[in-house]
Amino acid sequence: MSGADNVIWLGSPPFPEAARTALADTRLRANLRRATGTIRDRRLAAVAELDDWEDLRETAAAVKRRTLRHLDRHLLRLEETVTAAGGTVHWAADAAEANAIVTRLVRATGESEIVKVKSMATQEIGLNEALAEAGIRAYETDLAELIVQLGGDRPSHILVPAIHRGRSEIREIFRRQMGKWGRPAPEGLTDDPRDLAEAARLHLREKFLRAKVAVSGANFAAADTGTVVVVESEGNGRMCLTLPETLITVMGIEKVLPSFADLDVFLQLLPRSSTGERMNPYTSLWTGVTEGDGPQDFHLVLLDNGRTATLADEVGRQALTCIRCSACLNVCPVYERTGGHAYGSVYPGPIGAVLTPQLVGVENAASLPLASTLCGACYDACPVKIDIPEVLVHLRAKAVEAKRRDRLLPTTEALTMKAASVVLSSPGRLAAIQRLAALGARLVARDGRIGVLPGPFARWSGTRDTPAPARESLRAWWRRTREEDRTTTEGKSR
Repeated sequence: MSGADNVIWLGSPPFPEAARTALADTRLRANLRRATGTIRDRRLAAVAELDDWEDLRETAAAVKRRTLRHLDRHLLRLEETVTAAGGTVHWAADAAEANAIVTRLVRATGESEIVKVKSMATQEIGLNEALAEAGIRAYETDLAELIVQLGGDRPSHILVPAIHRGRSEIREIFRRQMGKWGRPAPEGLTDDPRDLAEAARLHLREKFLRAKVAVSGANFAAADTGTVVVVESEGNGRMCLTLPETLITVMGIEKVLPSFADLDVFLQLLPRSSTGERMNPYTSLWTGVTEGDGPQDFHLVLLDNGRTATLADEVGRQALTCIRCSACLNVCPVYERTGGHAYGSVYPGPIGAVLTPQLVGVENAASLPLASTLCGACYDACPVKIDIPEVLVHLRAKAVEAKRRDRLLPTTEALTMKAASVVLSSPGRLAAIQRLAALGARLVARDGRIGVLPGPFARWSGTRDTPAPARESLRAWWRRTREEDRTTTEGKSR
């Protein structure tokens, strides 16, 4: 499967180029620093309340790992229980198939518009764009997703898609665009959060009451009961999940849990890790259809889109245990300074750096595993204990191997490593190179530092300080001081 088949955006500049642009945006960096700092503090306070937090993490990680080992069995069980409860299950191998299924289901209702619950899976497959091509308009109802949609923008955070926008920017977006999508913004709209939220509520209310079809994602699905779960903070999801006549849920196959009882662990971990709350304000659970209550036509689209290929990688597959809490984004020093758009993917931050390359093929996103300092903060924060640094290093090796296969000539990096191997295998050659390096350093160094190196080495030295080599190597210092000590000792003995 190619990257184009998977959608998931990309097509953006490689991360180093995109990050350079983002770093120059002082407003973006201020917004990110303020928002991620606030979320981090709330999460730490919520986590500190639980004495068994580490036990919960261990349990969740074990459940997820065990589920992936028998994923086929749990998915077949889920299909069976959803069908028995009156729902219909569809299987989608890739983005194109998933979009075709949803488009066909919406057309069957005769409707030309839908309301949507915030969903990473539908962003991943480009559902809104596919529906628009079919003449169907999708309205995002999550407040942050609404801001992004009205602004013709892209989400930049898993939990807070409009984290890169300030209040004044949001006010201007509402004032300019709301009227084009429905009810206009109120006259004299200010950038007070309460006023902005009220403008969004009024704008969306008519869509909730008019919509006959809704599309959602899913946080979890219990295989033994066929129950699907969506957690959210605003209530917009509850409106979408209960008022329309038809509900279509697009869910990545990794979201299944073996049993309803497993939700006990994950519904403690997810809100604390994402919003810093003890529990989500709105936790919606439904099992198939119930006569006279809620949607009377329920469809569950099970999405692969690269997940089966990821499952085959014994190291990389742990990325599929992610519960989309965004805790790793909020502690990542790289994300805090560059924002989500620099990753060019629906999934930004550390989890995006390990998940996206596997879903689309590492050769199509080779720069993303490099978007990390490997500090390990993401691993410490992850509620399901994904060892993101381990996967990053693993994918870096795969990216290098993929590049090597595609090249007729060896890369500069490969030649440099080969040369280093030759030098380091001989003490004499190493000593000679060290003497030459020390001599050259004295000619070009300033204040103990070397500027940008020539040729291909400029890519290294242009982004970090390059200290000048020592005037004397460790080996030379050791021989000299040992000789001085021996001379001193012999003089005293005489």
